[in-house]
Amino acid sequence: MADEQATAAGAAQEPAQQQFVLQRIYNKDLSFESPASPGVFRKQWQPKVNVDLNTKSDAIDENGNYEVVLTITVTAKMEDETAFLVEIQQAGIFLIKGFDGENLRRVLATAAPNILFPYARENIDSLCVKGGFPPVMLAPVNFDGLYMQALARSQEQGQAPAAAAGTEH
Repeated sequence: MADEQATAAGAAQEPAQQQFVLQRIYNKDLSFESPASPGVFRKQWQPKVNVDLNTKSDAIDENGNYEVVLTITVTAKMEDETAFLVEIQQAGIFLIKGFDGENLRRVLATAAPNILFPYARENIDSLCVKGGFPPVMLAPVNFDGLYMQALARSQEQGQAPAAAAGTEH
């Protein structure tokens, strides 16, 4: 009996096992606009393309499930006209256990967006082609590097890193 109690006490002191499990990937919001069509198709295709990227994460229950939303906005302009604007919110639900504080923030800001990005990139490319434009193949994104830059910036400003829930990067 004493051995059983010692074993139970020892198990309670072991660190929680880390888990990072993808539960679901889905499109939360998709938007494609081509306000200058059909006139834009008569011009030589030499756009200026701007890409904006944000991530947001929220705990959705007490069981360790988080929704992570990667928002990408691609704007292609010809002179002052917007040829097309694509915005996608590629989302996923992730079970994340055994991480806390800085480690949890890092997983939510890097590992989850790394999984979501290829889906968002494919959706953007498909929407542009179906909209009559050349393919748009976004370059890979170094979410680890972006996270480290944001962390350094927040430390320079004397702020604590953004909390895991409701974080925008």
